[in-house]
Amino acid sequence: MDYRYLGRSGLKVSSMTMGTMTFGGSEKIGNTSRQDAARQVDMCLDAGINLYDSANVYNAGVSEEILGDILAENGRRQKALIATKVRFKMGDGPNEAGLSRHHIIEQCKASLKRLKTDVIDLYQVHEWDGQTPIEETMEALDILVRHGHVRYIGCSNYSGWHISKALAAADQRHNARFVSQQIHYSLHSRDAEYELVPISQDQGLGILVWSPLAGGLLSGKYRRDSAPDSGRHVGGFREPPVYDWDKLYSVIDVLVAVAEERGVSGAQVALSWLMGRPGVTSVIIGGRNEKQFADNIAAAQLVLSDEERARLDAASRPPLLYPYWHQSFTAQDRLGKIDMDLIGPYAEEFKRG
Repeated sequence: MDYRYLGRSGLKVSSMTMGTMTFGGSEKIGNTSRQDAARQVDMCLDAGINLYDSANVYNAGVSEEILGDILAENGRRQKALIATKVRFKMGDGPNEAGLSRHHIIEQCKASLKRLKTDVIDLYQVHEWDGQTPIEETMEALDILVRHGHVRYIGCSNYSGWHISKALAAADQRHNARFVSQQIHYSLHSRDAEYELVPISQDQGLGILVWSPLAGGLLSGKYRRDSAPDSGRHVGGFREPPVYDWDKLYSVIDVLVAVAEERGVSGAQVALSWLMGRPGVTSVIIGGRNEKQFADNIAAAQLVLSDEERARLDAASRPPLLYPYWHQSFTAQDRLGKIDMDLIGPYAEEFKRG
């Protein structure tokens, strides 16, 4: 297992993270029993995975409770880092949602209790709150760090300007800074490359990727002429949305071709591609059963060739949006490495017209 620093922090995390959204969940997203969850945690620990991600809102706290029970047994907690999140509605009261000082601190206490731990290793704000002053949010997170309830903080599902605003507020008041962001990113959806990946590289944020297989769409089971009998998208799950099925199937065609040539699953190819992308620290994996889980873990050992990566890049590359196409036309003499990570692959295409 590869270990990488989480942003500019001194914390090393595995290139794979275990996701726990299915713990005690529903058939729509996957219902992992406590017994199965314990086996999956042990599989991850045996493979060297040291980061375990949850959220207070996952199954109304049940996910955290199951994870806490499992890690509290047999010395597992000493080998594991716990990440969880706060933001979404956790009750009927007027202050039971958002990123106010009140909600953040109260929910941190509740998460600590459910997780059966004295400290959360990575506490993440789960989504933007445009109604609470960002200064209040960052100060509340700083309080948790200074009091020893939380070691590091991160954000999830923020836009580029949200992150900039939060970092500026923290820096101005000498509060704790985000060390990471958790985002959606995959061969199917590379939107993050426009703003979120560059700001992470520039500001020293680690990138944790949720749903790296696009809710199973990149498992290789979804093809132009067939679909599986079960799965999140079969059950009506719509994260991520698909705006262009023909483009998705073109990506899957290349994904499956590479997988068949290497004698591995499409899921392993998709995960390996993502773990090698600029700025990515760790991908969050899961599975509806042990076989899927073991297959995902095996991706940590798969190294794609430059030629295989080039084929996958070409099939999945999104259009270059403004102002990036204009920068490609007129500014390449003064662009930096982070700029060129995005613009560089398009440069030759533009030269050819």
